[in-house]
Parts: sequence; C-alpha cells; structure tokens
Amino acid sequence: MIPVSRRRIVVGAVFAAMILVPAVGGWSAGQALRPSAGASGSAVPTFSPGILPEPSVTAPSIPAGMPTPTSSWTLPPPVGWSLDEVPQFSPPPPPEPIVLPPGDQVPFLSRVPVTQPVAFLTIDDGYLKNPEAIKLFAAAHIPVTLFLTTDAIQDDPAFFDQLRGYGAVIEAHTISHPELAGRSYVFQKHQICDGADRLAQWYGRRPVLFRPPFGDKDNTTLRVAKECGMTAAFMWKETVDKGKVRYQEGKVVQPGDIILMHFRPAFVKDFLGALKAIHRAGLTPALLEDYVPGAALPSTPPSPRGGSREGH
Repeated sequence: MIPVSRRRIVVGAVFAAMILVPAVGGWSAGQALRPSAGASGSAVPTFSPGILPEPSVTAPSIPAGMPTPTSSWTLPPPVGWSLDEVPQFSPPPPPEPIVLPPGDQVPFLSRVPVTQPVAFLTIDDGYLKNPEAIKLFAAAHIPVTLFLTTDAIQDDPAFFDQLRGYGAVIEAHTISHPELAGRSYVFQKHQICDGADRLAQWYGRRPVLFRPPFGDKDNTTLRVAKECGMTAAFMWKETVDKGKVRYQEGKVVQPGDIILMHFRPAFVKDFLGALKAIHRAGLTPALLEDYVPGAALPSTPPSPRGGSREGH
C-alpha cells in the first residue's frame, strides 16, 4: 500500500458507529509486560469472511499527485491528538524482496537486510480496541503489520478487519500468548498452526509471518512455524511504550529495522512516537510482507468490507 500525506486523505463515509473498548537481535532491556490471556481452550465465536459487521467508513485509493485538502476529513475529530502531529512520508520505493535461507526452520529476523531507506512498523496482541486507531490509520495511510493473538481479538474480530482497509495486514501471534521456548512440539504446533487457522477463518487470508510471544523461541518454534506454513518469524530492533522509543542499537531507527508497539492504553502516543522516529531517521514506512518471499499480498488491497522482553 502506498502511503499518502494526511492532506491527501479522502474518506468516503462518516462513522455510523465506533467500536469502543478501550536470537538474531534479542531484546534484553526492560521488564516483561504480560497481560492475562484467556485459556487456549476458550470458546471462539464463528465469523466468516464476507459476513463480518459492515464497517462505517471506507478509504478509497487516491491517485498519486491528486490534491486532497485537509478539510475533506469526515471522520469524528481526533481525540487526544491532531492531524498536524502525523508525519508526512514519501511513497516507499519498489520493494526488493530478500533471499531466505533454505532448511526446515523459518529465519528469525529483527532487521530486514535492505538497501533502501525503509523501516517496518508492527503492532502486537490486540487486547485493547481503541477507536482512535482507525482515525490514526486513516490519517497516516501507511502499511502496518499486525501480529494478533486470537484470544485477545475474539471478542471483536471486525475491529481489526476495519484496520485492514487502511493499510494493515494481519499475521500470526499464537492463540493464548504463552512462552513457547521449551514447550513440547504438540503444544507449540497447536498454538501456531491453530492460531493461524482461526485468523484465516475470520479474515480470509492465512498468515504467513509469525512472531513468538515475548520474542521467545527455540529450534522447535522455528521448525513448527515452517510446518505451519510460515515463511519467517520476527523479533524487533525498537520498542515503543507510552510514546517513548527504546533502541537496541544507537539512538536512531536504521534502514530495515522492525519496530514493535502494542494495542495498549497509550496507543495514540505510541503510534505517533513510532512514526516520528521513522521520520527523524529519514526513512519511510514500508510493508514487511513486500520484502519476504511468499508473503506479498495481491496487488489489490483487502477491502474493509470483508468479511525488552517488553514484547508481547
């Protein structure tokens, strides 16, 4: 998806209703923040692509170069932030997919080996469904990868379906967010394979990228991920919490860095903080899936009508 500035955003309809609720480079600093997760055997509602609740707003694509005044903003006004706070980015360059190593395990990456000035924003879990997220995605219009935990999102899968209409791609993050390292093959296969199957049921696309909870993994994790149809697994180089960016290396986002944030109470500060850090580095947000062989999406983006150890 090609990002455009907030002054180029045209939104087709006004909200009728808002959804309200509120290693290769292992991270070592900070304490683990672990929200309680439902039991992996908890009941899961059945949703099918194409019959998810109709979202109240769509975002038509805007031809490059077409002026779009800020006055065209028709969503409810931002709460706790303003459109002027959202950085403007140049369109990302044509992606140059990386080469993945052969073998019976997926690679585990915290930085994508790129030669282009791009970085990758990823958001984990899905416990908190902040209605400002939809407005922020609409204003920023950048690609984002969501690593979602199925127990965290099962109360409202449609919320994340709306985000797909604004540049989000949904990938796998297990069923109940457990530590995987050291667990049995059967346990890990259930968490990874069955979690991906549930996401495919809800959104019509089976994930091909994976993030282990807390960034913890072992050889079994990487082997099971491959068996479950994943092409790569991911760590991160920066985390964002309460608007503060924490760096593993230096004090600036590097080309190819993967940035981690979460659906937390400070979502607005975190999202803006991540974008500002990318902008200060002179980089452009790009879509992680475009750089991983076998993960690229169809040329037509999905419609929203479809259907530290800080890492979570």
